[in-house]
Amino acid sequence: MRIEIVCTGDEVLTGKIVNSNFSWMSQKLEDFGLSVIWGTTVGDDRDHLLEAFRLAAGRADAVIVNGGLGPTVDDLSQEVAARAAGVELALDEEWLARMEEFFRRRSRIMPPNNRKQAMLPVGSEILDNPIGTACGFALDIGKARFFFTPGVPRELRRMLEEQIVPRLLARSGRQTAIHLKRFHSYGIGESRVDALLAGVDELVPDGGVKLGFRAHYPQIETKLTVRGPDMAAIDAKLAPVVAEVRRRLGNFIVAEDDQTLEGVVLAALAGRGGSLAVVENFTGGQVAGRIAHLPGAETVFRQGLVARDPVRLRVALGLAADVPDDDLAPLAAAALRAASGATHVLALLVDLDEGADRIDLGGTIAIAIADQGGVTLRRARILGGRDWVRLGAAEMGLDCLRRHLQGLPVDERIDFEKA
Repeated sequence: MRIEIVCTGDEVLTGKIVNSNFSWMSQKLEDFGLSVIWGTTVGDDRDHLLEAFRLAAGRADAVIVNGGLGPTVDDLSQEVAARAAGVELALDEEWLARMEEFFRRRSRIMPPNNRKQAMLPVGSEILDNPIGTACGFALDIGKARFFFTPGVPRELRRMLEEQIVPRLLARSGRQTAIHLKRFHSYGIGESRVDALLAGVDELVPDGGVKLGFRAHYPQIETKLTVRGPDMAAIDAKLAPVVAEVRRRLGNFIVAEDDQTLEGVVLAALAGRGGSLAVVENFTGGQVAGRIAHLPGAETVFRQGLVARDPVRLRVALGLAADVPDDDLAPLAAAALRAASGATHVLALLVDLDEGADRIDLGGTIAIAIADQGGVTLRRARILGGRDWVRLGAAEMGLDCLRRHLQGLPVDERIDFEKA
């Protein structure tokens, strides 16, 4: 099946906003074995939109149009879609009622211009949007099936996964039972993961398992896409491959599927009735910010302390002014545990190199974890610009805490570390 994505909007075309919707859609479709052949970006212009729709209709089997479904005058997708299909626009009373209820539940009056969002080309198939007012719809233009989606990322993602992918799979004639298994790893680079997992997708004799990777520093996502006649067959195919991936990547797997590293840490603490406090400097509360907002964190996360100046950090924790910087992390962890009453404290302190931001800049990282058994210390050094060091340090701190909670070695060397 030949798929094209058409992204609309002057802001996208001129680069005022980054077109993250395209990359997300293309990647998500690829996960399901649906490859995008063409990508088009077009501004809010009727003639240019019409030309883009007609061109896509002549060369693609399916077209996903993103954006242009809002209530304002520059939202043109419905109008131009009707023109391209040679049909009229008509008010969809059911969707209009849905929008009015949407506003009513929020104690708001629907503005008159929102009525425009219920004007759809005659013959359209509605694509449900349970979290917004933009009505998605599907329509045949020429020989292609067009799927019109909202530009708001969270609305688009819900619609693509729940409404569009199943329709595309059905139209492609492929087996519609499909599963995506994901592993999130930290501490090993993409080339090493690729080498470690060489041939793992060939463990199933009749195939049907596709291996893929996505690097997003500081993590690597390993993906296994599996098809079969039903989920029982998929599970049977997947089981030996999953077991082998877990064996080969071992301690470097931080989470699986929809889990996150911070979610795994929170669950491990909650499962033992534990609590957490965090002290940071250069990472600026990044670790605390990844944990404190999670569901259930209110019973686990006790406190976050951020101080960029080591003198202020000593004062805040009641430490002596003459405590050497090299000894600060373990003492800070112990002091905050006593002050907060948390069962576990993570101290993440970074001594950043001086100088201009550059790839050979670096930071020396001290990670201390205090619990009832004492203090565990891990030191490391990462090279890279300021953002690279900041992201890497926060990830390393969380991963060390995960390892500590899971009884794994905290000081296992990682690829991003400089001796």
